[in-house]
Amino acid sequence: MSLAPHISVIIPTYNRAGFLAECLASVAAQTAADFELIVIDDGSTDETESLCQQASIDYHYIYQENSGVSAARNLGIQSSHAEWLAFLDSDDLWEPTKLARQLEFIQNYPETRILQSEEIWIRNGKRVNPRDIHAKPSGWVFEEMIPLCRVSPSAVMIHRDVFERVGLFDEALPACEDYDLWLRIALHYPIECLREPLVIKRGGHEDQLSKQWGLDRYRIQALEKILQEPKLTDKQRELVIADIRRRCEILIQGFEKRGKVEPSIQYRQMIQAYEGVI
Repeated sequence: MSLAPHISVIIPTYNRAGFLAECLASVAAQTAADFELIVIDDGSTDETESLCQQASIDYHYIYQENSGVSAARNLGIQSSHAEWLAFLDSDDLWEPTKLARQLEFIQNYPETRILQSEEIWIRNGKRVNPRDIHAKPSGWVFEEMIPLCRVSPSAVMIHRDVFERVGLFDEALPACEDYDLWLRIALHYPIECLREPLVIKRGGHEDQLSKQWGLDRYRIQALEKILQEPKLTDKQRELVIADIRRRCEILIQGFEKRGKVEPSIQYRQMIQAYEGVI
């Protein structure tokens, strides 16, 4: 391994020893050899550390008190040395050519600053087909990203310059932190997609944040943040506000169904605040 690797692979993990061995093995199997591996243990209380010690791959292990996935990824970024960064969630896997194929794409299209790939979805041990709505766009995709996050952390490779321009993951968001980051990036950069399934995305387990109800609260926070961007066009601003209102309606229905009056009132007031705003 060179002193200045071309890629920094960052794996944030928290109490996922049951998945981590396979995850690390999929990194060890990469055909592209010029990378450093950084594992950020976000305060695990299981066998994560001892499992890492048994892995057949060189890596840099960093332990932090439990602070959330954003803080873990940010610590990985700040501890990395490479020009390009690739994230891998500890419950996901990479195909052996993932890094090599993305590097090849970048070499052919050197203006690229963020690139993802297609995925294979596994739910509860069975392969499932993504719906058409989850199809990954490519290019200037900001407007398509507003209603639905279509970028996967485990699928991206990002140039370090991107973080210097748009900032890191928002540690104040307990969930939907990736949606927030991709919105910021998509406003300033085209997000390319390599049309090959190079990631195995495993879902269905109980500790997944995406299974929780009410995550639109955090997506609304991300959308309100992006409204502060002077680069937004009038059309983009309109789309963002319309989506804030749509998500508020969803939350209102959910809160009222659960008998929670106060937050329901809060989101009704938010809808009213955006009436007539372009």
